[in-house]
Amino acid sequence: MSRLVADTSALVGLGIATESVPDPLSLCLEVYDVVLPEEVLEELREIASYDDDHGRAATAVLDRTDELTLRSVNLDAAFPLDDGENAAVTLASEIDAALFLCDEFNRLGLIHALLRDTRLVTTPTLLSVFVRTDRMTADEAHALLHDISGARSWETNSYVRRARSLFDEQ
Repeated sequence: MSRLVADTSALVGLGIATESVPDPLSLCLEVYDVVLPEEVLEELREIASYDDDHGRAATAVLDRTDELTLRSVNLDAAFPLDDGENAAVTLASEIDAALFLCDEFNRLGLIHALLRDTRLVTTPTLLSVFVRTDRMTADEAHALLHDISGARSWETNSYVRRARSLFDEQ
């Protein structure tokens, strides 16, 4: 099973759709060995304290912590990202993770440059992988992306628009 390190933002996105069929968080946990730095778990706990879609999504992820592998990392104080992203990028490089799942769309270029041999993927990309591997249909992925986009305010995001167009073509 390939290792996937995830950032808080992506896990919250997957957690938003846990009431959906198929559930993208469950699929991710079935397909990948999901490894998180402790800082991401702390960010999820903080988000879970809010009574909104993001809080409920973070709680859905926290309810599955027994299916996650947690690791500690040493943070570089000069790193140009927040602690969760810093720890996740560091961990992905340290364990030679196959994938780094991150939805920090404004920082993707920087994050990509910091990763060594790990492939950077976003939630829309992960959904397209699930479509290509017949774990969900293009219509299901499109509906999931619509639900996640609405909750995450991604309606005008170019990555998300591109993913939608790919689902439309399939």
